[in-house]
Amino acid sequence: MSIKITTTIVAGVDEVGRGPLAGPVVAAAVILDPDNPIKGLTDSKKLTEKRRELLSVEIKEKALSWSLGRAEVHEIDDINILQASLLAMTRAVEGLSVAPEHALVDGNKLPKLPCSGEAIIKGDLTEPAISAASIIAKVARDKEMVELDQQYPGYGLAGHKGYPTKKHCEALEQLGVTKIHRRSFGPVRRILEVR
Repeated sequence: MSIKITTTIVAGVDEVGRGPLAGPVVAAAVILDPDNPIKGLTDSKKLTEKRRELLSVEIKEKALSWSLGRAEVHEIDDINILQASLLAMTRAVEGLSVAPEHALVDGNKLPKLPCSGEAIIKGDLTEPAISAASIIAKVARDKEMVELDQQYPGYGLAGHKGYPTKKHCEALEQLGVTKIHRRSFGPVRRILEVR
């Protein structure tokens, strides 16, 4: 009797950048290679910046496929941050060079997918493919925020990555709102209403 072994091509999907006042929301989809395991995968927020960067390189080298997707500031303002996050995740999955048969998505909502999927709360802690996606998404977005810090000096973007820190909110008050700020977010909207 022969035993039929079926392996499903599974993509892990996660996003980063829902909370910031500035910059895009960036998602990643990763299909790990079961024959080429990566040690130390976990939620990107639990890793040091240096460890994340090293793992990001290793993930890109070893994964069967990986892709980034994003939603821009104007899309976040037009359709809201939840819908923009789901859109970024859809774009990440659609960008994979290997078509997944199933997707594991961090969180409690599923984006539109070209395959079956399941949402897993805290999935970046339990599913290596989601952890891998969270790592490459965070490294990509952090790098972009460091670059935006050069274009928009004075806001401290390289440090806080666009999150609503005291320094960022004070800079918004003093320097005003830029085109990379999310106008639909309370702290930014309030400043625009006053001016």
